[in-house]
Amino acid sequence: MISVEQLTVEFGGSPLFDEISFLVNPKDKIALVGKNGAGKTTLLRIFSGKQQPTRGRVTVPKDLSIGYLPQHMIHNEGTTVMQEAEKAFEHITELQAQIERMNIELAERTDYESEGYHQLIDKLTHDNEHLQIIGNGNFVGEIEKTLMGLGFLRSDFDRQCSEFSGGWRMRIELAKILLLRPDVLLLDEPTNHLDIESIQWLENFLTTSNSAILLVSHDRAFIDAVTGRTIEISLGKIYDYSVNYSKYLVLRIERHEQQVRAYENQQKHIQETEEFIARFRYQATKAVQVQSRAKQLEKLERLEVDLEDNSRLSLKFPPAPRSGSIPVEIEHLSKAYGEKLILDNIGMIINRGEKVAFVGKNGEGKSTLVKCLMDEIEYSGTLKLGHNVKIGYFAQNQASLLDENRTVFETIDYVAVGDIRTKIRDILGAFMFGGEASDKKVQVLSGGERSRLAMIRLLLEPVNLLILDEPTNHLDMRSKDVLKDAIKAFDGTVIVVSHDREFLNGLVTKVYEFGNKKVREHLGGIYEFLQYKKMDTLRELEMSTSQKNVADSTEKSISENKLSYEARKEQNRKIKKAERAVEEMEKLISKFEAEIAEMDKELEKPEKASDNDFIQLYQRKKRELEQKVYEWELLSEELEEVSSL
Repeated sequence: MISVEQLTVEFGGSPLFDEISFLVNPKDKIALVGKNGAGKTTLLRIFSGKQQPTRGRVTVPKDLSIGYLPQHMIHNEGTTVMQEAEKAFEHITELQAQIERMNIELAERTDYESEGYHQLIDKLTHDNEHLQIIGNGNFVGEIEKTLMGLGFLRSDFDRQCSEFSGGWRMRIELAKILLLRPDVLLLDEPTNHLDIESIQWLENFLTTSNSAILLVSHDRAFIDAVTGRTIEISLGKIYDYSVNYSKYLVLRIERHEQQVRAYENQQKHIQETEEFIARFRYQATKAVQVQSRAKQLEKLERLEVDLEDNSRLSLKFPPAPRSGSIPVEIEHLSKAYGEKLILDNIGMIINRGEKVAFVGKNGEGKSTLVKCLMDEIEYSGTLKLGHNVKIGYFAQNQASLLDENRTVFETIDYVAVGDIRTKIRDILGAFMFGGEASDKKVQVLSGGERSRLAMIRLLLEPVNLLILDEPTNHLDMRSKDVLKDAIKAFDGTVIVVSHDREFLNGLVTKVYEFGNKKVREHLGGIYEFLQYKKMDTLRELEMSTSQKNVADSTEKSISENKLSYEARKEQNRKIKKAERAVEEMEKLISKFEAEIAEMDKELEKPEKASDNDFIQLYQRKKRELEQKVYEWELLSEELEEVSSL
């Protein structure tokens, strides 16, 4: 279906891909894996036609449809969620309009015997048959099903896309691509902005899809369930395995051991040959042999091995100061933003040493309860923290609190104490700050890099209650394993807000499910919880929908006229201020996106693709854009919170 032949991509004279070749067959479901920077995203961009290789070619049949979801994209403005999703069916509406025009023309024409009339009939017949094949029914139901599967409510359908954060707008783009049902789906980290239920829905959708899929994801459980073929990119080469990710890991170890043995044997042969040449270089009787061996060395194709240290780095938190036996006790806690009730009379007890997960759809109160625990917002009811509880808190905005004038290494060295200081370089390497990256200033790091650095710093602080809000969003699989092992060995109490099932598996022993303004306790691990949910998901979903409809209608009837004139005036002032801040940031983001789009076009030129200064400027622009998008999401959340008061 898609043929890759002798594909080579070079940046700055260094090959990212070196004459790679492979085929993508119909209905193949492929996981693309490899280190950060190995070229996974570049390969997807080439397949989508957004980037050209330096040499070689990718052959795509003309009638093949491709859907591409990048990690970052320019979003359309001025449409509602439903209107944007309906764009997936523009080809159908255009065809329907064309058929209608031809029907009108046929009714008006009287040249029944002319060649043009018969050609028009043939064209109309062909288009009607094509419409029957691609489906001319009511596609609104399909749109609603897909949007709700990805976490949207019916009440969201008529909201402007611009009202949603970047993560939710990516869900809209994903919905459009899935609704197109293309022959090939190219998905770059599609689960980054999804909650557990939405990930499960997407997983089921993809496993039953007839599309070929090329998938990049750090969610191990997700790619294991969806894909049955794994292509590893390493040192410019590809290694193709006809198995899922878990089985690939086993086979990769075997292949790596074989590579190491071949590499060591070659190095031994090279050393012996060089010693022979050095020893007999000036002996006339050995001149022919010396020359022969020197030519052999010149012709020898040198083997390379990915020398990444695959031994497990042992990283431990400092010993947790002893806290009281019940670090967290909550009774009758409620929280509302104005008339909007988020949590209603909830309670929970978390014992010392427990590791628990907060799960549920986005917007159901997980982050709100975390803010209550951190004493960042007011609430009603009782929330008690136990004796001597010291909280270590990780959230996305923690990254903005780093000292921008320090280097990556200095940031960690500043908080590290004891023996751990001798392992700082190893720790940084495990979290993708190896080599020269450890000497970067914080001010030049992207939003994702700052988040990882904030996570490392937290790992080294002496606390006894860890609260981690989506800690794995910017970590690759090896880094997640290092973090997971460290948390498992941590002797304090842990609360994890996460949608990453594989990360939570074997880590937590209790799950708190947030939904319908309540919190339900489930004993056992994440997979026991998910198995239970599958037994009664439909019933709960129906209850959730009906209860929400009642709540929405009640709130609508009493929400107006509650505020005094002065209070409404003050609220409107805050809303306008927040709207201006969001609008200004959106203009700045649009400027960056336009500049990067132009640079993307320039990168298609070989001379630009090998221009180091241009590439560095391009990467800096992308880092700046990522930071501005992160700031925009914070401002949008602030606007949403102010508007809900």
